[in-house]
Amino acid sequence: MINNCSTQTTSNHFKQPVGRLNYSNMATLIKYSGVEIRQDEQTVLRDVTFEIGEGEWVYLLGRVGSGKTSLLKTFYAELPIAAGQAHLLDYDLTAIKRKQVPYLRRKIGIVFQDFQLLFDRTVEENLLFVLRATGWRDKQMMRAHVQDVLEQVGMATKAYKMPHQLSGGEQQRIVIARALLNSPSIVLADEPTGNLDNQTGAEIMELLKAIQQAGTTVVIATHNPTWVRDYNGRKFRFADGKVTEE
Repeated sequence: MINNCSTQTTSNHFKQPVGRLNYSNMATLIKYSGVEIRQDEQTVLRDVTFEIGEGEWVYLLGRVGSGKTSLLKTFYAELPIAAGQAHLLDYDLTAIKRKQVPYLRRKIGIVFQDFQLLFDRTVEENLLFVLRATGWRDKQMMRAHVQDVLEQVGMATKAYKMPHQLSGGEQQRIVIARALLNSPSIVLADEPTGNLDNQTGAEIMELLKAIQQAGTTVVIATHNPTWVRDYNGRKFRFADGKVTEE
């Protein structure tokens, strides 16, 4: 069990207006129609059809190996679409070119269960690395932006820390900060609380909820029924190679 993160939730730090969202007026950000997904020449999911709009909170539910992560990988073009039609933001995922993939990924924030931080550099350097990789050049602006994003996730005083000096919950907050660096339209969270205790997990879920309430679409793959009960959203069930909305 990982130690609790003592940092308080930070829903009031997000700059976009927080309030009730009018989903009927929201743009469609993700649209799949009759999609087939294969991995290692085996069909993982077939006839996947759904739409996800701007500012929605969406769960991907199912057992380990049911295809949740595979679907998420198609969103950021790590796994190709085998058949069907798939659009995310302004990109046709069935025809996306390799040179377009970095531009697609700049518009998506990804939160992994296992953090995937660079442990040989500080928190600030982890985030600066991402900014440099996505085209930022002005060092003063970069450092100011990193500090702003750290403040949003309640980690403003941790920029100088090495990842191993942080608790699991603090590390996940840094991962969320990293996901927010380029103001993404969509945040994808693959089992974001899987390595955390319940209290710390709840803090991370509150942080993700604040991001969603500020207008960002949040898609969460999880098998934790507590979160589904406590944080209402659309639910897509993965079973027997199919995706069904509950």
